[in-house]
Amino acid sequence: MRVAAISDIHGNLPALEAVLADIEREEVDEIVVAGDSVSGPWPAEVFDLLESVGARIVHGNADRSEEVAAHSSELASWNADRLGSRRTETVLAWPTTLEVAVEGLGTVLVCHSTPASDTPIYTRITPDDELVASLGPVDADVLVCGHTHMQYDRVLPGGLRIVNPGSVGMPYEGRRGAYWAVLGPDVELRRSDYDVEACVAAIQVIGAPVEEQLLAYLLDPPASADVTEHFESLRAS
Repeated sequence: MRVAAISDIHGNLPALEAVLADIEREEVDEIVVAGDSVSGPWPAEVFDLLESVGARIVHGNADRSEEVAAHSSELASWNADRLGSRRTETVLAWPTTLEVAVEGLGTVLVCHSTPASDTPIYTRITPDDELVASLGPVDADVLVCGHTHMQYDRVLPGGLRIVNPGSVGMPYEGRRGAYWAVLGPDVELRRSDYDVEACVAAIQVIGAPVEEQLLAYLLDPPASADVTEHFESLRAS
C-alpha cells in the first residue's frame, strides 16, 4: 500500500487542489491528513474536497471547537458560518490518531503533534532524548506528524521514524508551494506548485479574515532554518 500524507492545509483550497492533482498521478491507495485542515479562507470547500477523496483525517489544534464552532475570533466566526452544523460535527469528531499499514514501512501512526496532544512543538533538531520524552510510548514503526509546517524525516535511536510531510496551506520552507509526502515503500518528501499570488488575491476578494502577515508568509515563506531556531527557542523557554 502507498499512502499520501498531507497536513496543515489551513483552509487553503488552491494549495489542496494542486496537491490532490499530483497525488492522483501517484495512484496512491489512501490519503491521510495530520490535522489543521479547515480553519482558513475556504473551510467548507476544503472539507468537501477532502470528503470527496475519502481522506482519513486526524484532529489538530486548529480543528478545535473554539476555532471552527465558536465565535471566539473573526476567523472562527468565518469558519463556523461556512462549515454549518453537519461539517462542524464531523470536524469535532475527527480522531486524535489513526493507524495505517504501509508496505516497506510497517505500522504508521498519524497524529498532529504527539499521540496524546496536538500542541507540543518539536523540530528536526530537537534532541533525541527530549523528543522521546515528549512523544511518550509510540507503538508504531513510523510516526507522521504536522503542526510545525516544515518537512523532515528523522529516525530516533530506538528506531522510531518521525516524518513531517510539511504544510499544504502555510509552509515555512523558504520557498512557495504546497508540501506533502508519499509513504511506501520508503518516504518521499514532495512539493506541489500553485499560483500563490492568485490565491492571495482570491482570499482578499472573498474577504476572508486572514491576517496580512499570514498572506505575506504565503508570498514569501520564512526559511525553515529560521523557523526551526524560533520553535526551539519556544521549547526552551
